[in-house]
Amino acid sequence: MRRSHRHGRLGTPMDNMTAPVSAGMRPGRAALFLLVILALCLVFAGCGEGTKKEERQILRFYTWKPNHPEVWDEIVRTFEVEHPEVKVHREIGPHSSTSFHDLLTQKLKNRSKDLDVFLMDVVWPAEFAAAGWALPLDERFPESERSRYFANVIQANTYGGKIYGVPLYIDTGMLYYRRDLLERHGFKPPETWPEMVRQAGIITAAEPGMYGLSAQFKQYEGLVCNMLEYIMANRGHLIHPETGKSGLAERPAREAVQFVRERIIGRTAPAGVLAYEEPESLALFVQGKAVFHRNWPYAWETANDPARSRVAGKIGIAPLPRFPGGESHAALGGWQLGISRYSENKELAWTFIEFLSSPRIQKLLALKASLAPTRKDLYEDREILAACPQFGAMKRVFVSAAPRPVSPLYPALSNVMQRYFSRAVSGVAVDPEGESLAAAAEMARLLTLAP
Repeated sequence: MRRSHRHGRLGTPMDNMTAPVSAGMRPGRAALFLLVILALCLVFAGCGEGTKKEERQILRFYTWKPNHPEVWDEIVRTFEVEHPEVKVHREIGPHSSTSFHDLLTQKLKNRSKDLDVFLMDVVWPAEFAAAGWALPLDERFPESERSRYFANVIQANTYGGKIYGVPLYIDTGMLYYRRDLLERHGFKPPETWPEMVRQAGIITAAEPGMYGLSAQFKQYEGLVCNMLEYIMANRGHLIHPETGKSGLAERPAREAVQFVRERIIGRTAPAGVLAYEEPESLALFVQGKAVFHRNWPYAWETANDPARSRVAGKIGIAPLPRFPGGESHAALGGWQLGISRYSENKELAWTFIEFLSSPRIQKLLALKASLAPTRKDLYEDREILAACPQFGAMKRVFVSAAPRPVSPLYPALSNVMQRYFSRAVSGVAVDPEGESLAAAAEMARLLTLAP
């Protein structure tokens, strides 16, 4: 009986598993020993996994749809390699500044915790500061560090004596032109808008299938930038910097709007520019269908890439034209890095901003995406100037670029200007002068509401 009973136990699957554990260990104890070892392994494995998850912090970065996504992929990978305890979660919004603004502000209004670092257009810091959405950065971003940047972009990020954004790259409007066509017809880059129209007319008459100008006249923020450049080139203002009053109804502004309506839309430029943002207007130029093109610095890289442009190597760049008696003005653009006041990872967010705004990352953005640095000393970098020669020529434009009105109510002011400019330049406005007066009055009412 005993032998039979014992044999039955040794024949069970558990005894077969435990037999190799120890030749001198009783089967029951061997089974118990194995169970303990397995339990401990599961416990330690679980603890290890939990620790790993806890150590890998999540940084949430809200950004627009970039023109060079592969460059941003590289930047984020580099940060994660250098900070293996961090995982960057990117939420990518629309390419349009207006649409991106609407989605970002909705998150901030809701005090979302799923937002640490975000990009800001150059006209947003005052709004975000007044609303209490952006974290003041004075302690983290001292004056000694700010002095390394262009003064106008630092000023654009300052509101109420505090700074709320770190400039990532600067944008200004520029005039791209077909160097080969101007040389063929004996022209130099035009210094005035009427001269640009004249040159475009002569060249397009001799070069079938071409338009004179491609630019951005869709009803969005880019339209305000384009119109600012015409108006200020005619000695006008969107808002007078001294008086704080709208200048839309004054003669210089009305003359500039009339010039665009009568000489540009549907004549020098195709009527389709009324629906163009930056990508559409650039596409027309790189297809070889426009003599002149107004855009930001990033367009240089695309226009000179043989894989994407039919006019690579035939491009020149110059300051935007002026009107007779006026001066050339380029709209100040660019993007800044801010921290959400509601972020639960503020120190990690600042570490990420320091990385993104560092000289090496700004240099990478210049070399691989043609984005102009905001750090002044990078304009002495030989590698950058060799890859982006336009930066050397345009540094003076970056320094003097004209900002749009700095106001916490800028989005509302922009909405008024966008609607007015769109109707006025498209010819929809039945009474352009009357509509300029109405737009100026609406802006005046909004300006009284500013804190």
